[in-house]
Amino acid sequence: MKVFKFGGASVKDAAGVINTTSIICKEPEQLIVVVSAMGKTTDALVEVTKNYFNDRIDEAVQGIISSREYHLKIANELFADGNEKLERSLYEEFDALLKRVNIPPSLNYDFEYDQIVSTGEMVSTEILASYLNHVGKITKWIDAGHYIRTNDTWREGEIDWELTRKLLPQAIQFNENSVCLTQGFIGATTFNLTTTLGREGSDYTAAVIANVMDAESVTIWKDVPGIMNADPHQYARTFKLEKLSYREAVEMTYYGAKVIHPKTMKPLVEKQIPLYVRSFLHPEEEGSMICNIDHPMEYIPVVISKGDQILITISPKDFSFIAEESIANIYRLFSKFRMKVNLVQQSAMNFSLAIDRPERDFDQMIRELSEHFVAHYNDGLELLTIRYFTPEAVAESTNGRTIFVEQRTRKIVRFLLK
Repeated sequence: MKVFKFGGASVKDAAGVINTTSIICKEPEQLIVVVSAMGKTTDALVEVTKNYFNDRIDEAVQGIISSREYHLKIANELFADGNEKLERSLYEEFDALLKRVNIPPSLNYDFEYDQIVSTGEMVSTEILASYLNHVGKITKWIDAGHYIRTNDTWREGEIDWELTRKLLPQAIQFNENSVCLTQGFIGATTFNLTTTLGREGSDYTAAVIANVMDAESVTIWKDVPGIMNADPHQYARTFKLEKLSYREAVEMTYYGAKVIHPKTMKPLVEKQIPLYVRSFLHPEEEGSMICNIDHPMEYIPVVISKGDQILITISPKDFSFIAEESIANIYRLFSKFRMKVNLVQQSAMNFSLAIDRPERDFDQMIRELSEHFVAHYNDGLELLTIRYFTPEAVAESTNGRTIFVEQRTRKIVRFLLK
């Protein structure tokens, strides 16, 4: 049994669905397929959520209608003679959203986010499952929310492993079908309220399923040849990393490499399940492999860029030192607002942190921080990490740019820059 995960780019249109179907159909073994929302659907539904929560109902309704038409167009292109069952199901999914945005929201934005944005995965898997069955690849469609159980930390649901281990094998069964297809990114509480596992969380879903079901391997299908040493959209000369250790992959994802969700590794390491990253554009190619490697590896410089960073510099109001108690209070505040801290630097009177730009609540956090400290910040920065750096790699990546913070260890150099 293998697990395949397909991201939004692989099913962004009818041609993508057909190509994904051909990859699945060529696999002779039993498959569990995890699928993300199509194309930029998640971004579109995030905007719907923002408009709904901020009482811009007309804009929210228009966003839902546009998303519905996008998915219906793909379905109509796939089924020349129509598919009434699928079309009816798509209308039901989007009608439920239209009804939802005409009722006042709760006071919890993250809760509303999970209930709305998760629709993207539901409709993408319905379309792909319908097409697989249409071409003769008997496929069982599974609602992940029934079997991937989490707590009620909205937008960052934590897996209830005990309950998920009990329920998931009841769903993943191969009888006349050779494919079980489900949604990434989605879970549910014990009260059947939808949760999500964090942005780009479909990779993590695939790893959770592989762990519970003792899968042979996980393959993540991307629009790149494998795991690259730098973003090919930003750098002219990039190289594919043929093989990585689990530890190296964890380090790369922590620093911001987008090819794999950061939580993905842990469930795989526990069962020593290898992870492959392959190209859905060139499925005949091998891609990259992440596995247990027990010998040192020589790496070329690996450049990882993470944008939308804010550097916050915090100082005491009374000219005292930054002490442990102050740092603890700062972190408690950051935890309260669920801010993602990526870099920390301390001097006698300054404590600086780089965070991901949050969607909401940043101004409120700064106001609360300013009650006890002097806080300044710089916005629109990039966090650049170079693993196994060389002088040439540093020069190529930083020349002509303003550096706000620099940190070096034996193997890693990090810059926060403009």
